[in-house]
Amino acid sequence: MKGTFPIEKFEHINTPFYYYDAQLLRDTLKTLRAEADKHPQFVVHYAVKANANAKLLRIIREAGLGADCVSGGEIQAAIQAGFPASGIVYAGVGKSDWEIELGLKHNIFCFNAESEAELEVINEIAERFKTTARVALRINPNVGAHTHANITTGLAENKFGIAMDHLESVINSLTKMKHLQLIGLHFHIGSQILDMGDFEALCNRINLLQEQLDRLHVSIEYINVVYPSPTSKTISTPTPNSSNSVLIRRFISNWVERWLQAVALLSPRPFISNRVLLNSLPSLMQE
Repeated sequence: MKGTFPIEKFEHINTPFYYYDAQLLRDTLKTLRAEADKHPQFVVHYAVKANANAKLLRIIREAGLGADCVSGGEIQAAIQAGFPASGIVYAGVGKSDWEIELGLKHNIFCFNAESEAELEVINEIAERFKTTARVALRINPNVGAHTHANITTGLAENKFGIAMDHLESVINSLTKMKHLQLIGLHFHIGSQILDMGDFEALCNRINLLQEQLDRLHVSIEYINVVYPSPTSKTISTPTPNSSNSVLIRRFISNWVERWLQAVALLSPRPFISNRVLLNSLPSLMQE
């Protein structure tokens, strides 16, 4: 990370090692919560894949964020860090049986399903556990992101998620799966997004999908939109030290404000809470 380092504390530590400024993380989280709390319908989840360090996870949990996991190991790390199961979402492709079983055992909030085949597997395992799994459908919105071609995930050619023209048939199949409860939609269009217009385009596409669901008489409670924040390697951020902490807070506040303004484009529906899960955290820390 940028700034000054307590070099004298490093003299007897074997290398390589990672140094993190925990106070900077707490300040970042405090500012993030202060902005997000202005919009009670939004819930922020931290993507555990960004850093699963146990101490950092505990700090993030203490700040009141939920956990977004993409593996069974991350679910275990989140549980061990004290995240409530009701605040854990399990996304990711290629979920294995033991990982789904782990999520069901802990009664996590939601599974983000990538395909009809995955829904069938979750339903079978939930039936064996004599329970009902809450699921959200990951939809491929065919929305591009102005980022590196290898980390875009929202175009039809990327083959992530359920194609929009398959949505109706997947929902028809899901209604026959007695151990699943559809509670939401999930979207992820890429990483290192610098152009907020991409995120606004996604939200407009989500509104069209909600209109499609209206016609199918399908109600959902949650919309899960992933906005991975750009790191301080790709944008200009203030150096974290006591003399410019105000600049850091201003940077985070402005970033979150733009983020939430984009999500505010989502059209509310009278029969859903339209509670949005925002999986992100401003990346002000570096190794």
